[in-house]
Amino acid sequence: MEAYQEINLLNSPGWQALSNFLRQHQQEWAEHMPDLERFEHELHTRVLALEREVLVTELARYDVLAEQVRVKGVVCGQALTAPETYLTTAGPVTVVRHLYRPAGYNTRHVCPLELQAGIVAGYFTPAAARQAAYVTAHLPPRLGAELFEELGGQHPSASSLERLPKNLSARWEAHRAEWEAQLRTLEPVPTEAVTLAVALDGVMAPMRAGPERAADKQPKGPQGYQEVGCGTVSLYDAQGERLQTVRYARQPEKSKLTLRGQLQAEVQALLVLAPRLHVVKLSDGAPAHWDYLARLDLGRPSAPVVNWDIVDFYHACDHLHHALILVWGECTPKGRAEFERLKTILKEADDGAEQVIRHLAYRRRNARGTQAAGLAKELRYFRNQRQRMRYATYLRHHLPIASGVVEAACKTLVTQRLKQSGMRWSPTGAQAILTLRSIIQSHRWAAAWDLLRHSYQQSVQLVSVSAYAALPLAA
Repeated sequence: MEAYQEINLLNSPGWQALSNFLRQHQQEWAEHMPDLERFEHELHTRVLALEREVLVTELARYDVLAEQVRVKGVVCGQALTAPETYLTTAGPVTVVRHLYRPAGYNTRHVCPLELQAGIVAGYFTPAAARQAAYVTAHLPPRLGAELFEELGGQHPSASSLERLPKNLSARWEAHRAEWEAQLRTLEPVPTEAVTLAVALDGVMAPMRAGPERAADKQPKGPQGYQEVGCGTVSLYDAQGERLQTVRYARQPEKSKLTLRGQLQAEVQALLVLAPRLHVVKLSDGAPAHWDYLARLDLGRPSAPVVNWDIVDFYHACDHLHHALILVWGECTPKGRAEFERLKTILKEADDGAEQVIRHLAYRRRNARGTQAAGLAKELRYFRNQRQRMRYATYLRHHLPIASGVVEAACKTLVTQRLKQSGMRWSPTGAQAILTLRSIIQSHRWAAAWDLLRHSYQQSVQLVSVSAYAALPLAA
């Protein structure tokens, strides 16, 4: 590898500027009390300038000067030398580096500096890319650029922040199954974990394009909206306290196939480590969700698995509330009293669902017209789900009876970021953000970023070496 010109910090322009500033500041104190905010800002600016000088020198060390190099088994000859600007956490730096090209017509240049340093998307240093990706996962590019401008350091443009997640997501999707499996191996199952709960749901998001809809399927949601799938896998202790949750979100996809595969892999991995876990399957009354949960492959745990199917209690209460509105009207004292009474019975009585069904059946027999039709619909819901509504039993076993975790995932993963004013997403752009947010909210960010950043690094082998010469520090 190429020797690089050692930077003499004591003689560098950045160090000299910092030293002069500190001396002048000491003199200010002899005359008056300086403004602390101005001092902090100017100190930070000068430290960043020195940091950029050091980073220019450090980046140059990753360059290679040779007649030929080999990258992924392909021999490339030296083509040209050219400056390039990269974004670091201290701001942009410009480095002169050598480019190589494989034999053949119209082949792309290879840059050993970028490959060995792990430059992300041809522009960001790894640390700068990590910061930018984290910010973009939470804020739109324009607001992210404004935040970086306010904080100082790197100042990526809004367009750079918009491109970065797509670049990272493409890399993640190419290795997704392998990397998700690696992340799982880094997470031991808490010894106090007793229950594993898997839940599936969806939320409508504004999309420019979506999956093809079957000809016999009715449109759902506002025009231009498609369903983003969300899923969670949570662990609970013996008292029903949630210990940890892994969250997933996927762009609109027919039958949520990718999301289903992710949830299944997560459940299987946990049961391999802890086959004693009881498995709770949680959802609302959507037939498609229960069809998947019924066919969820638990793998081959070494012990028999206890399964519980539970309809979200609050979804059941919504149906009960709607039925009682049909009977008593909106916001009437009698209707509210009946709702509270039947809700308590549903939750606490061993035959709570049966009591609610009998009550609704009685009301249905004495109803007419649209009221009767509405009550029949709600009655059908409770009859279809009665085996998943044994809430008194579930509570005695300290099992979760509400799908609030996956509904919160719908809100925090999707709604808060993808449904801001004026937004409309392509499937690729949506998944780029959803992937980052899922990783962050599952507390896997540090480990996942290591996988990502190392994927941008490649080794470069020297084939034939020309006379070494010190590389320039900057353009």
